[in-house]
Amino acid sequence: MRTWMPAALMAAAITWGCAGLPQDVPRPPPEPVTGSTDTPLDRRVAAATAAHPGLAGVHPLPDGHGAFAARMLAARGAARSLDVQVYIWHGDATGTLLFEEARRAADRGVRVRLLIDDNGTAGLDPVLAMLDAHPSIEVRLFNPFAQRGALRVLGFATEFTRLNRRMHNKSFTVDQRLSIVGGRNIGDEYFAAGEEPAFADLDLVVIGDAVREVSETFERYWSDPAAYPVAALLAGAAPMPVDDWTGRLEEIAVDPATATYRRAVATSTLVSELLAGTVPSEWARARLFADDPAKIREPMGTRSVQMLPKLTAALGTPRRTLDLVSPYFVPGEAGAEALATLATGGVRVRLLTNSLAATDVSAVHAGYAKRRETLLRAGVELLELRPRFAQPPRGDGAGLTGSSRASLHAKTFSVDGERIFVGSFNFDPRSAELNTEMGFVVDSAPLAMRLSNLFDTIFPSMAYRVALDAQGRLRWLDGTAEPLTSEPGVGLLRRALVRMLSWLPIEWML
Repeated sequence: MRTWMPAALMAAAITWGCAGLPQDVPRPPPEPVTGSTDTPLDRRVAAATAAHPGLAGVHPLPDGHGAFAARMLAARGAARSLDVQVYIWHGDATGTLLFEEARRAADRGVRVRLLIDDNGTAGLDPVLAMLDAHPSIEVRLFNPFAQRGALRVLGFATEFTRLNRRMHNKSFTVDQRLSIVGGRNIGDEYFAAGEEPAFADLDLVVIGDAVREVSETFERYWSDPAAYPVAALLAGAAPMPVDDWTGRLEEIAVDPATATYRRAVATSTLVSELLAGTVPSEWARARLFADDPAKIREPMGTRSVQMLPKLTAALGTPRRTLDLVSPYFVPGEAGAEALATLATGGVRVRLLTNSLAATDVSAVHAGYAKRRETLLRAGVELLELRPRFAQPPRGDGAGLTGSSRASLHAKTFSVDGERIFVGSFNFDPRSAELNTEMGFVVDSAPLAMRLSNLFDTIFPSMAYRVALDAQGRLRWLDGTAEPLTSEPGVGLLRRALVRMLSWLPIEWML
């Protein structure tokens, strides 16, 4: 009898793998927002925008602990609404604490909406069901897997074309008055809270009229057909028992490993200083750029649903400098030629990306590595973050490089020291063509020059400088007397894997 069991199990798995998403799912309009419109946040934003008409108050969050504290305290101060859009939400310590802060906000009567890309919710179904059962919380999953639990991975085998398109946006908006937008997902590694290596990342806290654009973008995604109410996907799933949830919170509260970021929340004054107007925010023109959510359904190359053409126009053609920070840098042939043309035309082009030893996606590094020589011959300056480095003194922007063992995750670039982009967009085909993205362009010389100064001062001490020797061979310089002759910090097998990956026709999906 055992001879037919594997075949039967496989047939059952395929049957489940082919199960479709629920049809005719009701998507009720959001509950109206209630509560006072005369909170400290309302008054602060009203006074500040009156003093800076047409501008946004922008404050960078390069430090992981500060970025976590800002989200916790912003949610704690919510009076009417909390809208969170994110690609990944882990069920680890920081993810659990932010879920709990959202639940406490809902207990106060705040309308809470969580919109999470379903690629980033593995293992969370019981927690999401528990949260969604709260009368003031609604959870929706974007472009979800039809299969749940252990069968989830089968979705890629049966629906690869659909599931390969993801919502990569990140925003965290309170009372439609304050929003945090940038590169961070929700999880320990994004807030420098777990085991090293951590992700070095960057967000912006934004207040003022620009937040309305974030809220409008959230509404478009929330009402899109790809955003499924979690109740329709988890019918019959058992919510996590409240006692189990309470026990998990108690474990986190006494865990010595969480002490650092619990202290960050307890001691952070960022939100209160924002409300008091004492934090040094930059008031500048800020424009939000976001893909249309329909991008995940349209053929690649459908420019009408892409933000990239509009973003490129807003940033303008660099005349003097272009500084790029991109963890997953895959310029492709056209992108490499465009950057090379800028460099040969006299524009100083500088890039910080991950070294092979620091990246978490070897295939992406393969897409970058095949373009290095073209870029270097044109005069583009390449820096590759080392997996370990001496942590710089705390100070202006130092947190962007994370801990002493980090993988780059920030996505930012500045043009001519005048304009800067911060958001979720990587300089790669996936961000341009497959995933949806969002971010702010801020017309601010001080913020743009901060990035330029990091390239001048801090980044070189944390990165390998890649160069060509007199014979045109790649070399990695790390401040020692002798240049390194191969990808540093990795073994022969990984270097060989990257070389083989670079030969495959996969660049379009990296």
